[in-house]
Amino acid sequence: MGLFSKIADRIFGRKDAPAPTSKPAAPANPAAVIFTGSENDPKVSPPSHNPAPATPAPAQPAEPVDVEAVLTALAAEKGGASDWRRSIVDLLKLLDLDSNLEARKELAAELDVNAGAHGSAEQNLALHKAVMRKLAENGGKVPDDLKD
Repeated sequence: MGLFSKIADRIFGRKDAPAPTSKPAAPANPAAVIFTGSENDPKVSPPSHNPAPATPAPAQPAEPVDVEAVLTALAAEKGGASDWRRSIVDLLKLLDLDSNLEARKELAAELDVNAGAHGSAEQNLALHKAVMRKLAENGGKVPDDLKD
């Protein structure tokens, strides 16, 4: 999993919707059922006697995740001292991801960012903008001033 995937997971996974509840796992070997009912019982009658229930309508596409709101809320939870709007290092730290030079080199390669020398202010700014653009491409709602 690349660094951008981790960034997206941390942001998109924090959506305010409740987490889906998991269904209990089916037993590996279901217990045998002894049936004493009639042939019209849906448990034993052929499928042609029991029409399938109507299939539900396809789910609507998910609402775009408001990246700015998620990151602002996360910064507030952590004390609000982050400059995530301009700094790739602060953004990575806010998301509890490694922000060292090697991590940023990996991110630059992953997002094909070739601005300035590794670790330079020019590259860090370009990385931040590239991350925001990529979040927008992947379903995030990102203000224009964070992408340009």
